[in-house]
Amino acid sequence: MDFRNERTWQNAVETNRTEEFHAAYEAAVDKVRADFGQKHPMIIGGQEVWSKTMFPDTSPADTKLVLGLFPKGGRPHAKQAVNAAKGAFPQWSATASADRVRLVQRAADRISQGKFALAALMSFENGKNRYEAMADVDEAADLMRWYAAEMLRNQGYERPMGTFVPGETTRSILKPYGVWAVVAPFNFPLAIAAGMSTGALITGNTVVFKPASDTPFMGLRLAETLRDAGLPAGAFNFVTGPGATVGQELLDNPDVDGFVFTGSRAVGMKALQTFTRTRPKPIITEMGGKNPAIVTASADLDKAAIGVMRAAFGYGGQKCSACSRVLVDKGVKDAFVAKLLSETEKIKVGDPTARDVYLGPVINEAAVATFENAIAEIKRSKGTVIAGGKTLKGNGHFVEPTIVDGLPRDHRINKEELFVPILSIVPVDDLEDAIQVANDVDYGLTAGIFSREPAEIRRFLAEVQAGVLYANRTAGATTGAVVGVQPFGGWKMSGTSGKSAGGHYYLPQFLREQGQSEYT
Repeated sequence: MDFRNERTWQNAVETNRTEEFHAAYEAAVDKVRADFGQKHPMIIGGQEVWSKTMFPDTSPADTKLVLGLFPKGGRPHAKQAVNAAKGAFPQWSATASADRVRLVQRAADRISQGKFALAALMSFENGKNRYEAMADVDEAADLMRWYAAEMLRNQGYERPMGTFVPGETTRSILKPYGVWAVVAPFNFPLAIAAGMSTGALITGNTVVFKPASDTPFMGLRLAETLRDAGLPAGAFNFVTGPGATVGQELLDNPDVDGFVFTGSRAVGMKALQTFTRTRPKPIITEMGGKNPAIVTASADLDKAAIGVMRAAFGYGGQKCSACSRVLVDKGVKDAFVAKLLSETEKIKVGDPTARDVYLGPVINEAAVATFENAIAEIKRSKGTVIAGGKTLKGNGHFVEPTIVDGLPRDHRINKEELFVPILSIVPVDDLEDAIQVANDVDYGLTAGIFSREPAEIRRFLAEVQAGVLYANRTAGATTGAVVGVQPFGGWKMSGTSGKSAGGHYYLPQFLREQGQSEYT
């Protein structure tokens, strides 16, 4: 099976069909809007399940707009889902790997067929503009197809082994663990959720899936997609509710055999400690980043300014790969900053479904508070806000893309992930100094460099401690990993496994090896 990326927007540009893209997206906006305000269930063991209490799923662009009402599940619902997944495991794990592959491929095809409706709904639910929403949907289908191709390429992870004595037949086979909890973030509510879930399912595990409470609608769409593709009842269970109850039960329940999570460092570290406290169990976490872009004295400053702006302010900095600090050679700092300011001034903030809007809202009130508190702290620390810095009035959670200068290298703003559109400029003496600053944080997810010197790029690639490195990438200095092109995963406090999504080594994490020998 040949793998090919979906590339919806890129294909439209390359074939001069962008107006068709816009027309299809805008028609989908009108269509999905007509269905807002309804109640939606959890799906456990193939059945609709409700709770006594519902919570509203509102749009961050207009908090008065209720997209839907979802059950506020609790520990009993999570337990019910774990039991359903445990019950479904024997049949699903015994299903031939080729049959699991075909089901996942059908699910990917369903995502491709409904891509515009999914992208439109995502714009309403988490505030991504149409281009980023479509890229998220494309990535979900890409991850499904990539993992399907990996299962085929590795022949279901079953290999013959050597012979030590006559009449001996041996093999190594990777087998599923059992029930996996999948806890997904709001920022890639389809792509990351689909990728983690597919990793567990296609290898023969069953799943209890908890979406972020800010994006339950996209989680429901994933559950429906897998169900309609033919996944057996109980193999994938969709539970909504708070992390303090639903999420905690998934960590505490002894029948959960594996845990995969994307989110904050604090939650990820707590999950790591809690989940493995009584016995060894696999846990895969991706926990964010403090990603630097290095601009050297030899850099093409026009490309650097575009690449840094896109990486810093794409989706409002709400990506674990977002560029939150740019390390600029002192000799070119003024010229670079002038170009960066010029690019940032072009950003239009507003309704993410509008064609010309680049930056929609941040996800919720807590994100706005994080932004406002950071700006106040920057000013108290005598840092200078040279662009943005304001919260915008209205019914949505809108803030300005912000650039700050003058903070010490060891300031909290230069060390901790904020997940809001704030970019800090840090002057450096040379490449050696830049690499030292780049590595002097707890995280190690992504990093970028702009340089026209091959020796500088080689040194950057050799010495920077991060899981994903880019050189001279104008599409995004630190962002935009593509399935099958750039494996995506973090080092240090950015992740626990050292194996990357969309790469060759991801699926074996959901499996355990068994050696089998037969004698005649």
